[in-house]
Amino acid sequence: MKYGIVLTYTVTPRWLALAREERNAMRSAHLEPAFAAYADRVTARFFDAEAFNGRFSDFVVLETEDLGAYYFLVEALRDTPVISEGYLAFGEIFLGVEDGFQAYERARGNGTGSR
Repeated sequence: MKYGIVLTYTVTPRWLALAREERNAMRSAHLEPAFAAYADRVTARFFDAEAFNGRFSDFVVLETEDLGAYYFLVEALRDTPVISEGYLAFGEIFLGVEDGFQAYERARGNGTGSR
């Protein structure tokens, strides 16, 4: 099964106080390697959201068939100074199964695709 995960997060005032060059250096040194380590099992697309809501500043849409790899990615991110030193905080996480009802119907032996 393929899982879709929306991981919301907020960058803190501490992050925003850094010069853009410092932010880019931290992203390159810490975040990009963590995502690269799992890129063969977890795909990621990043979105800015601060102009559209007040609950979080950004979100990432992740897709995977390996929830263990997703979990290890999150642990690797938590080990970075970006999170451990308070530059970024995770928010709500939404998880779904792509076309889960179809997988259920196939497992039941009824692959009609109807709901």
